[in-house]
Amino acid sequence: MKPDIFQQNRKTHSIKMMIVFSGLVIISFIISMNSGTFSMSPIEVIQTLVGGGTHQQNLVLFNLRLPRMVIAVLVGAGLAVSGAILQGISRNDLSDPGILGINAGASLAVLVFVALFPNQTQGSAFLMPFLALIGAGFTAILIYLLSFKKNKGIEPTRLLLVGIAVAAGISAITIILTLKLNPRNLEFVVMWQMGDLWGSNWKFVLALLPWTILLLPFVYYKFPILNLFSLNDHLAGSLGVSIEKERLILLGAAVGLAASSVAIGGGIGFIGLLGPHIARRIVGPQHQFMLPISALVGSLIVLTSDTIARSIMENTEIPVGVVISLLGAPYFLYLLIKSKA
Repeated sequence: MKPDIFQQNRKTHSIKMMIVFSGLVIISFIISMNSGTFSMSPIEVIQTLVGGGTHQQNLVLFNLRLPRMVIAVLVGAGLAVSGAILQGISRNDLSDPGILGINAGASLAVLVFVALFPNQTQGSAFLMPFLALIGAGFTAILIYLLSFKKNKGIEPTRLLLVGIAVAAGISAITIILTLKLNPRNLEFVVMWQMGDLWGSNWKFVLALLPWTILLLPFVYYKFPILNLFSLNDHLAGSLGVSIEKERLILLGAAVGLAASSVAIGGGIGFIGLLGPHIARRIVGPQHQFMLPISALVGSLIVLTSDTIARSIMENTEIPVGVVISLLGAPYFLYLLIKSKA
């Protein structure tokens, strides 16, 4: 009876935390509507939402600000859940699509497209996620094959080291290709790699939304498998789970979420690390509770960071990835030091 009571208490706590973080996302969304280089008071925002704003206010709010904010929410959720999957299947709390090189693979595919078709960037919203998926998929397969040992499966430390090495190699190729770009596309690629949330119109929202709608529920459906991965492979296999098959399926979902998010949101790092870690501290390691909180935490971090990036300097927007890196890099070092302790 006691385990049932404990589980019920954890479920109740998780629901409360989901309500709290949903409220924080909504508050951040409201604040973000009022923030930016074009100043709008709360009353002006409300008037514009109900159809009473000026032409310029309508243009800024509906055509620029709102789609960018929705993209921030979707990108944050996608990257955070992708990180939660990678940490689950590798049993390594330092796993993250950026650190493991998956984001770098997606970035390289997009960069190749920009280099080959320099005039098609703004008109390729629906193509970019597929290109990023190809790049991220090849990278994930390479990392998986190099990390896999016969009769031992995936070793968490080996996976992390291989991912860092592959990411470094891809980054070198990316730098070489970047030097070949013309000045106009070079500026776009540099800002995009820094996490610029460049696709700030409704076309890009529609390009990202199907990936999020399909993959997030699928990953949640797989939470019992992710919970089993917390056991060793032999014990999980003895319970009737096809370990490598399920690992590959979940890896594919993680790659899809990361690639689509990177294609539209740019090279934003550390969300896949921060979201799951914060969620794990709040509701524990069980994925039926941790995954929704991870998604909300990721959305909150990206949306809040984007608001700060648009408001911190007058007449200048800092890429949101820079703000997140200022938060994420120290936290990653803290986790690295803690894991060695």
